Amino acid sequence: MRSRISVLIGASAWLFALGASAQAADWRKFAEPFISTAQAAEDVDWQKVDEALGRKPAVSGDVHRYGFPRSDLAVTLDGVTIKPALALGGWVAFKPAHGGVMAMGDLVLLESEISPVMAKMIASGIEITAVHNHLLRANPATFYMHILGHGEPAKLATAVHDALAESKTPLTAAAPASPPPAIDLDTAQLDQIIGVKGQANGGVYQFNVPRRDPITEGGMPLAPVGPMGVAIGINFQPTGAGKAAITGDFILTGEEVNPVIIALRTNGIEVTALHSHMLNEQPRMFFMHFWANDDAIKLAKGLRAALDKTASTKS
Repeated sequence: MRSRISVLIGASAWLFALGASAQAADWRKFAEPFISTAQAAEDVDWQKVDEALGRKPAVSGDVHRYGFPRSDLAVTLDGVTIKPALALGGWVAFKPAHGGVMAMGDLVLLESEISPVMAKMIASGIEITAVHNHLLRANPATFYMHILGHGEPAKLATAVHDALAESKTPLTAAAPASPPPAIDLDTAQLDQIIGVKGQANGGVYQFNVPRRDPITEGGMPLAPVGPMGVAIGINFQPTGAGKAAITGDFILTGEEVNPVIIALRTNGIEVTALHSHMLNEQPRMFFMHFWANDDAIKLAKGLRAALDKTASTKS
C-alpha cells in the first residue's frame, strides 16, 4: 500500500513539474512577440523613415503615423467644400514588428491615379487590401486605397513615397495654418453626447471611439487603435448656423452591421459605403461610412444611437 502511494505521489509530482514547465514555455512563447517588438522599436532608425517620406509623424506609443492629406483637391459634396481633415486625410502608419515594421495605410486617390499607384505598390511588394469609395456624389470622385507591408522601415517608406509620386498627392509637407480654423460648434455638448473627448484638426472636430474588443492583423495587435485605423472615426465640419457635415467610419462585427445601418438611417444619416479594409484581421471587421449635413447636436444624437449598437467604449 505504502509503495502504491509513493508511486502516485511521484507521478503527481512529475505531472505538476511537467505542467509548470509547459506553462513557462507557453509564457515565453506568448511574451516573445512583445519582447521582440519592443526591441524592434529601439532598433528602427526613424529619421531615415521621416526623410524617405518627407515629413514628420504623429507618434503614439510605438506607432509612427504619417499624414498625406489631399490638400491639392477642391472636393465638393452637396454644396459643402470638404476640408482634408473631414474625408481626404490619407495616412500611413508604421509599427515595429518581427524584426522590421508593419506598415498600414489608407491613401486618397483620384480614379486616374489608382492604377499607376497600385502598380508601384505591387512592384515593391506592398499588398493592396482594399480599393473603394467612402463618399457618394463627391466632385471630383475620390477613392481610398488600403495597403499593408512588412519589412525594412526605410525601404518600405521609400516604396510608399515612390508609389504616391505616381499621383498628385502633395509630397512636401505643408506648413500648419496659423491660427487654425475655429470650430464653430458646441464641442462640449458633442463630447458629452458621443461619449469621448474630441479634438480639433484643420477646422474639423474629430472623434476616435475605441472598441472594447482587441483587433489583430496577422497575429499583431493593432494598437494604439486610433493611429492604426481601427477606432470608430467620426468627423464634424461646421457648415454654419450650428450645422455640420459629418462623415467617418464605423468599425463593426458582422452582427452589428444592420442594427447600425438602421440606427443611422432612422436618424437621417446616409450610409455611403460598407466594406473591408484588411484581409487577415481577427475578429473579422466591416467598415461603414456615412454622410449628413444638418444640425450638429441632432446628428450627434443619431451617431450616439448607432454607437449604442456597437461594442464601443465611453470615457
